[in-house]
Amino acid sequence: MRGWIILAVIAGGLYYLYTETDKLDEPIAETQAVLKKIERKLDSLTGTKIIRVDGQLQNLKAEIGKRLSSAELSEFDTVLTDKNSLSDFKAQYCGSASATHPVFGKENLQFICDNL
Repeated sequence: MRGWIILAVIAGGLYYLYTETDKLDEPIAETQAVLKKIERKLDSLTGTKIIRVDGQLQNLKAEIGKRLSSAELSEFDTVLTDKNSLSDFKAQYCGSASATHPVFGKENLQFICDNL
């Protein structure tokens, strides 16, 4: 009986921390990022996928290649590696006008987001 009370108090404390504070936000985000990496790794290990070359993205890469520095172009190549990385990039950096990227300049980031 006493064990159940302790378990209930711990569960209540965790529920409070999760719902009423931001103490668990960072560990939860880290855990979700690790799970996403594992999921992608498993996807790549479980089979072969047909890779379709998207002409629009290739044209965008050629067009924007004139504007980007070598570091930005290298980062842009990592964004275009697969559909998941592209959708993650859009979700993280193209959602608001005030978004900043550690590699891309503000104007280039806006240009990329407008054309994706």
